[in-house]
Amino acid sequence: MSTTQPSPTLRRSISNTLKGSAGNLVEWYDVYVYSVFSTYFESQFFDEGDANSRLYVWAIFAVTFLMRPVGSWFFGRFADRHGRRRALNASVALMASCSALIALTPTAVTIGAGAVVILVAARLLQGFATGGEYGTSATYMSETAIDGHRGFLSSFHYVTLVGGHVLAQTTLMMMVLTMTPEAISAWGWRLAFGIGGVGALVVLWLRRSMDESLTTATIDAARVGQAAKSGSMRELLVHQWRPLLLCFLVTAGGTLAFYTYSVTGPSIVKASFAAGDVIASTVINLVALTILMLLQPLGGWISDRVGRKTLLVFFGIGGVLYTWYFLTALPQQTNPFSAFCILVVGFIILTGYTSINAVVKAELFPTHIRALGVGFGYALSNSAFGGTAPLLYQASSENGQIPLFIGYVTTVIAMSLFVYIFFLKNTGANWLDNENHLRSVMPATRRCGPSQPS
Repeated sequence: MSTTQPSPTLRRSISNTLKGSAGNLVEWYDVYVYSVFSTYFESQFFDEGDANSRLYVWAIFAVTFLMRPVGSWFFGRFADRHGRRRALNASVALMASCSALIALTPTAVTIGAGAVVILVAARLLQGFATGGEYGTSATYMSETAIDGHRGFLSSFHYVTLVGGHVLAQTTLMMMVLTMTPEAISAWGWRLAFGIGGVGALVVLWLRRSMDESLTTATIDAARVGQAAKSGSMRELLVHQWRPLLLCFLVTAGGTLAFYTYSVTGPSIVKASFAAGDVIASTVINLVALTILMLLQPLGGWISDRVGRKTLLVFFGIGGVLYTWYFLTALPQQTNPFSAFCILVVGFIILTGYTSINAVVKAELFPTHIRALGVGFGYALSNSAFGGTAPLLYQASSENGQIPLFIGYVTTVIAMSLFVYIFFLKNTGANWLDNENHLRSVMPATRRCGPSQPS
């Protein structure tokens, strides 16, 4: 398969977007199947009589985020030196293998503490793979998208990211309708994890015909050492530290809001309705998350017309004003429709960030350091603010300190809002438009960037 980038066309961009996002769907399904099925497999790894078992489950969820910066470094360096496609295939294969391992892991009754050790090890490797997938797929989908449609096409990065959550919720819904809770706890959760392993095989087959977004000359130069800056951490920290810092700050409020609204929110709904109607809570979460998924292309399309900064500011203002209501009103809901509406309003606000964050970050970095820069900046911020959100909420809830958590989320979103307003622009050239291997200088269109590349 040639690695020379073909001339960009809308049809080819759409094809590459679909193939590139398919792996993203599988990887994020593997991420979310853990949170969606956590209440069912919890008793298989921890003592049912332990009051802290739920906290342990979310602690494992949080600790895997520590591996994301490591994964972003490894796969980002690999992608900048050997091509995006090879890095994407490697990350999805690793992710799926770990899901298959979890599906086959004996329970604590059988092997004692060894079950938890295997679970933690598999999840750490999944965090490593996810760190690589995010930056590389965000970079690839932004590079293969043509100008004028870049926001719309790159929004499918989060269509499939949220789609992984939707697929996990759909899997749970099918089991809830056809199986008893006891059966799901006994073996149904294993089937859910196994689906991720099978899905990866389909993705690897699809990606055989996926174009490489780097030119052959660029990859060859990096391989023979003529492009020592490609994927170099020294290059990133010494010469590209400003866009790296900007990437970190742009991500902070968005990733914290994402895990608060789209992970903690559905967990609150599940806890509120589980005692009375588990089907109602599953339907609420599934439909609301499907709406979030479908909102992403709309947000990307709007950004192609009004600018990326406009949407980010919308998210920042909305997040600052809505988080308090979201986290105080949602746990009190007994009416399914009211809970659904609270979730959906939060998801509309969240779309201002999620639909365009991939392309915003990709536009900050030049080609030779883009996959590493996007992935590492995101992973650091995601580890610090995103992955810890469900754990911090659970801890604050158990200790009656929800107002502290609300203040924390609101403050971080406000910090990112400050960055959106004062450090990003809606117009002006950016690195994606100035790359010789894509096209010559393009007419000015609305987009987001810190300044014109020099």
